[in-house]
Amino acid sequence: MEEIQSQSDNYRSSSSSASSPASRVPSSNFFYLRKPGSLRQPISFEDSPEWEDTDVEVRVEEGGDSINAATTPASPSLSKLNSGSLPSPPLPEGAAVARKIAGASVVWKDLTVTIKGKRRYSDKVVKSSNGYALPGTMTVIMGPAKSGKSTLLRAIAGRLPHSARMYGEVFVNGAKSEMPYGSYGFVERETTLIGSLTVREYLYYSALLQLPGFFCQRKNVVEDAIHAMSLSDYANKLIGGHCYMKGLPCGERRRVRIARELVMRPHVLFIDEPLYHLDSVSALLMMVTLKKLASTGCTLLFTINQSSTEVFGLFDRICLLSNGNTLFFGETLACLQHFSNAGFPCPIMQSPSDHFLRAINTDFDRIIAMCKSWQDDHGDFSSVNMDTAVAIRTLEATYQSSADAAAVETMILRLTEKEGPFLKSKGKASSATRVAVLTWRSLLIMSREWKYYWLRLILCMILTLCVGTVFSGLGHSLSSVVTRVAAIFVFVSFNSLLNIAGVPALMKEIKTYASEESNMHSGALVFLLGQLLSSIPFLFLISISSSLVFYFLVGLRDEFSLLMYFVLNFFMCLLVNEGLMLVVASIWKDVYWSILTLISVH
Repeated sequence: MEEIQSQSDNYRSSSSSASSPASRVPSSNFFYLRKPGSLRQPISFEDSPEWEDTDVEVRVEEGGDSINAATTPASPSLSKLNSGSLPSPPLPEGAAVARKIAGASVVWKDLTVTIKGKRRYSDKVVKSSNGYALPGTMTVIMGPAKSGKSTLLRAIAGRLPHSARMYGEVFVNGAKSEMPYGSYGFVERETTLIGSLTVREYLYYSALLQLPGFFCQRKNVVEDAIHAMSLSDYANKLIGGHCYMKGLPCGERRRVRIARELVMRPHVLFIDEPLYHLDSVSALLMMVTLKKLASTGCTLLFTINQSSTEVFGLFDRICLLSNGNTLFFGETLACLQHFSNAGFPCPIMQSPSDHFLRAINTDFDRIIAMCKSWQDDHGDFSSVNMDTAVAIRTLEATYQSSADAAAVETMILRLTEKEGPFLKSKGKASSATRVAVLTWRSLLIMSREWKYYWLRLILCMILTLCVGTVFSGLGHSLSSVVTRVAAIFVFVSFNSLLNIAGVPALMKEIKTYASEESNMHSGALVFLLGQLLSSIPFLFLISISSSLVFYFLVGLRDEFSLLMYFVLNFFMCLLVNEGLMLVVASIWKDVYWSILTLISVH
């Protein structure tokens, strides 16, 4: 403890010109600071939901495409936090108002996650984490790379891989129960989108795959999701990558990924890195949109690596992780006070998130070592001369003994002492509906993507002309029969082998299926059947166009029945080859091994 105290005092004296938190308040309009005297207050309970007072009533309307709910009113502390930062613009006349969503409180208690090593479950990725997320608020899990942010988010959502084990308890509305299908949404860091569809088409097909009921009842849900994520200006634009046309910007793509989960109108929304690969402007627009979504009553819980000062001011609560340890959980303003109490006050002109990550990121030790030789010639780098391991231990010890940690435990007890409304599943679309939707969607994609079947059609026609001209003019002798049999063999086998060129395009569909399957929107059998049925028109077009050219070039019998018999035989060969390609590509999910396996089978 003496080493920790000495390092802490050294950093306190050298991190900034001011030495006390009170003297560091620049002005009353600096938006992420409270009024004077309120920084030292622990986490308040003014936004704690009481199940007797907040009667959360969930009612599904006819058709099951919307939910009306009475949600917890906005907390006064939330208005203090954002006062003077980013005022909401007035809604134009005739603009649709976002529907209210019945959020749910999520609590995790003593949550520990271990990853299986070579022999046993030994590596602790998350260590005894406590926290909660309330309806109508945004709770962010922040930390440097490989600190356990995504693992903690997946553990709370119940989406850990098989190689991980979870210890601890997760409560939803005060009850130990897993969130049923449709009650929550999970947005991966990178989700494959279909570039040849427009935003409205993509969301419409996603709604048909997720929700039960008739097709016409899903349009209102899609429009609500588009409005919630501010995608109205991009609703009729292609997502990207179609025929060399410029697609949506990266920020709008992230909005589409989130909107796909909003068609279910989930009570809780988990997002892994919503600001991934976004610039500062796109990141701010994204967080303002999520703030608007949270104001409808939805519970938002997401991870983030780093944020600007403006984005930081929009958070309600922050869970700070480093090497799996929880260094702080509470309101964002209380985190600033926590760092000041530990001896690491935030400089006036520095972003709070930059300051937090600077203090707890062990990678900065390497930067310090690199800067030591440069330090004498270019000034003193006293702001980074600190042992990060000591800072982490100091922050953790300070938090464990602080009033903030005690307040979190008290809040967890209040949220778990009585069970609230039980979340119910909204139902799934039937398997027949999903097959029909996937078939129609794949048909639309294949008709727009020239790499799918149009390029294969051109290659088959070129190969048919080559083989047909080589074996043309055979005559009608007995020896020509054997030659024609060889020509048919070469024609069918080479065209079947040429269809392997469709594996790279098929991999895009498989990536989309993998994303939908992780959220239980689709299944393996449904995907394979839908893909196979959608390929039938294109395969028949390839077979009849190639057969007509080859049949008459080789000089086979000029009878319509025999011609159609030849076409159907060639079509069945292509169909069997397409089914084999689907199965092999779905198993390997890799272009190289799929092509190698298919060539070996042929």
